Amino acid sequence: MSSVLPVMESFYTIQGEGTYQGYAAYFVRLGGCDVGCVWCDVKESWNAKDHPLQSVDHIISDVRESKSEIVVITGGEPAMYDLTMLTRSLQADGLRTHIETSGAYPLTGHWDWVCLSPKKFKKPHSSVYEMADELKVIVYNASDLKWAAAESIKVGENCNLFLQPEWSVEKKVLPMIIDFIKENPAWRISLQVHKYMNIP
Repeated sequence: MSSVLPVMESFYTIQGEGTYQGYAAYFVRLGGCDVGCVWCDVKESWNAKDHPLQSVDHIISDVRESKSEIVVITGGEPAMYDLTMLTRSLQADGLRTHIETSGAYPLTGHWDWVCLSPKKFKKPHSSVYEMADELKVIVYNASDLKWAAAESIKVGENCNLFLQPEWSVEKKVLPMIIDFIKENPAWRISLQVHKYMNIP
């Protein structure tokens, strides 16, 4: 179990994407990622050595001050670390534990919500699909829609399915996403509403 973790940033904000869009949530962004998405908007998170190690106790203390009921662990790729101690401590405080992961590594820890956002650059570990409460596929071009359909077969029948346009090409890909969802109504659109509202 990891008692210290490289924290790039942590902040209290509004969840802007997916099922919990619009809810207040405390985000802990961990440094370190080897997935290498070319369109990643937090590439500064990739090198874990660039970010200070914080103790789990320190992270928990900051969360408590926020009064948030939801804590989202994101990255980078948070599943690179053993998050058992962190999630155990958060849940002991009665908080909901959410993770946003590419699924590139098997999950550790205890999670109330698992958002799996698979990437072609490093495909998910097979064990993560069955744990996913939410499948969120980022759409950069038309081929991503076909890939999303193939990924959706691997998750459970109760998993929420989202297509999210990559921010830099949103206007280009949104019409094709809309057409796809009209033909495949099990899917929903996820928009990064926090960027429209100019909040972290």
